Amino acid sequence: MSVKLRHYTDQPGFTEDFFKVRNFLMKIHEPGYTGRNWLWARWEYMFSHPSLDETNLWRIGLWEDEGKIVALVTYEHNIGAAWFSFDRDYSYLKREMLEYAMEYLPRIDEDGRKSLRAIISDDDAEMREFAVKHGFTMTERRDPMSEFRVSGKFPDITVPEEFSIISLADENDLWKIERVMWRGFNHPGEPPEDDIPGRLKMQSGPSFRKDLTIVVKAPNGDYVSFCGMWYDRSTDYAYVEPVATDPDYRRMGLARAAVLEGIRRCFAEGAEVAYVGTTMPFYLSIGFKPLFEAHWWEWKEPRV
Repeated sequence: MSVKLRHYTDQPGFTEDFFKVRNFLMKIHEPGYTGRNWLWARWEYMFSHPSLDETNLWRIGLWEDEGKIVALVTYEHNIGAAWFSFDRDYSYLKREMLEYAMEYLPRIDEDGRKSLRAIISDDDAEMREFAVKHGFTMTERRDPMSEFRVSGKFPDITVPEEFSIISLADENDLWKIERVMWRGFNHPGEPPEDDIPGRLKMQSGPSFRKDLTIVVKAPNGDYVSFCGMWYDRSTDYAYVEPVATDPDYRRMGLARAAVLEGIRRCFAEGAEVAYVGTTMPFYLSIGFKPLFEAHWWEWKEPRV
C-alpha cells in the first residue's frame, strides 16, 4: 500500500472531493465499527449549512491509497475542532491523523496560543493513548450515537386534532421553516428576515429530499415541529438531523410524530435502522437505544 496525504480542495460546494469523501464515509460504515465518527449525512449536512467556514476547507486532510480515500480528518463548521474517520484496514494512520489535526485545525485563542478539541470514541483505546501522549485531556462533553430499529409493528403516529403531518414536498414555506427552527432552538423573538437564503441553502444538498423532511402544521398554519431526514437508497440506514419544536407547542407529542413519520418513510424505502447523534431522553423515550459514546478531548499549546 502506498498511502499519500493531501489537502481537500479549497473550492466550496459539492465538488469532486465532496463526493469522494461522501462515498468513503458510506464505504466504511459497519455496525459497531468505532473507527468512524461520522455518517455521510453529517458530511452533507455540513456542506449545506450556511455557518460552514468555507475559507478553511483546504485544511481538511485526506489520505489516499491509489486514488481512493482511506482516512479523513475534518472540522465541522469552524476550525478548532477535529473529527477522525478511517477505513479499518488503515487504522495505523491514527497517530499521523492526530498530528495533522494539531497542525492544521487548531484555532488561535485570545492569548495567542493554539487550541484544539477532538472527538475520540470511548472504546478506541489506541487513539485515546495517542491523545494523552500528545497533551490532550478528556472532558465531560460527549458526542454519542443512538439507533432506532423495529422488530415488530411500527409505532403508531398521531397528532392532536386539527394538527397535520406534512412533508416539504406538500408545502415548502421557507419563512415558516425558519421560524420553527429559530424558536425551536430557543432563540428569542422572531427570526431575522435575511436568514431565508441560508434556509434555502440547507435544501441544496444532493441528497436532500423534501418528501422525507417532515413538519407538523398547527391549526393556524404555522409549522410547529420539524424533522430533517437523510437517506440514500444505496445504504440501509437513515440519519435524523435536525429536530426542533416551537416552545409554545412542546409536550404535545409533535416532535415524536415528526421523527417517527420521517423514519417510517425511510423504512418504507428499505432503511433498516435510523441514527441520531444524541442520547437525549426524548429520543430514548420514542425507541432509540444508545449505540456508542465518544468524548471531546482538549489540547492547548504550552506557554513559551
